[in-house]
Amino acid sequence: MAHNLNFNNRTGKYSFFSVKEKAWHNLGQVVQEYPTSEEAIKFAGLDYEVEKSALFTKGSGIIENKDGLIITDSELEVPDYFANIRTDNNIVLGVVGKDYQIIQNREAFSFFDSIVGSGNGILYETAGALGNGERIFITAKLPDYIRVGNGDDITEKYIFLTTSHDGSGSITAAFTPVRIVCQNTLNASLKNMSNVVRIRHTAGAKQRLENAHKVMGLANNLSIELEARFNHWAKINVTDIEVKKLIQLSLCPNKETLKQLQKGNTDDLSTVFKNTVEDAFAYAMISENQQMETTKGTLFGAYNAVSGYFQNVRSYKNNEAKLQSIVLGGTAQLKSQKAFELCTSFEKTGLDAFSLN
Repeated sequence: MAHNLNFNNRTGKYSFFSVKEKAWHNLGQVVQEYPTSEEAIKFAGLDYEVEKSALFTKGSGIIENKDGLIITDSELEVPDYFANIRTDNNIVLGVVGKDYQIIQNREAFSFFDSIVGSGNGILYETAGALGNGERIFITAKLPDYIRVGNGDDITEKYIFLTTSHDGSGSITAAFTPVRIVCQNTLNASLKNMSNVVRIRHTAGAKQRLENAHKVMGLANNLSIELEARFNHWAKINVTDIEVKKLIQLSLCPNKETLKQLQKGNTDDLSTVFKNTVEDAFAYAMISENQQMETTKGTLFGAYNAVSGYFQNVRSYKNNEAKLQSIVLGGTAQLKSQKAFELCTSFEKTGLDAFSLN
């Protein structure tokens, strides 16, 4: 699986670090103690600056200047567009408009420092850069846990942040709980509460980034609600048939497939869809972390069957594609959210929530 980690020729190292765990594809730096933000930037090779530089192109044709001289090759400045350049190696990371405002890597880390304050227990766990350094990502673990059942089933609380220097996307900060036993990212947004904050790279972005400490409030509120909901789900029994129906509905790719499911015409379903459902169902029935008291035959286990399939079974082109799918609003996040909503409905309507009719 390709890694797409940035290799820093200046340091001779890959731009990635992790704490204690094996580094990505055995690349990057493994450190034994949680670093400060200043240390994390250096460990991850993110201690570089980005600046906007005027963009030029070659002209063609004949130009007569004031002295009557004929110039056939000229350098023309491109109006309202700039090149974002790494100042440590002069690599162009992307082309941006005049209103684009650079958020330096150190400012991305200061976001974490500001939302919780110094000494409040935030732990920088991974950080790195992709490509030529045009996209960076940071994960930081927050204090305390989401505990389900008797306390053995623990979910750690993370904030994930990614930003780009190539003009391709917004600054994204997301609350991402991760169930420890299977490293399963539990993507869940309540109807009245998103788990993501997005900030545009335009004028005022720095101020909005500083004010994005609301993510911390969001994380605290979501943690309380999710812990209560997951504990409730761990006490609700579901049958194997109901689990499979949940998987089918959650992974259903389109209306045509749903219609076939409603008619019971499973023979007419695509082979890809049927294989996907079977893989997810096998994970639900066989996986060791699905046999715990909190998950075996429970609604909480049914939800984990879908989210865990994308985390632990599904194959991806590379780790960046997996990141996009699970954390940054891709397929895995959308399907896991669908499963969350179906389980929420099951609390109220029982069997009707998983009905195919």
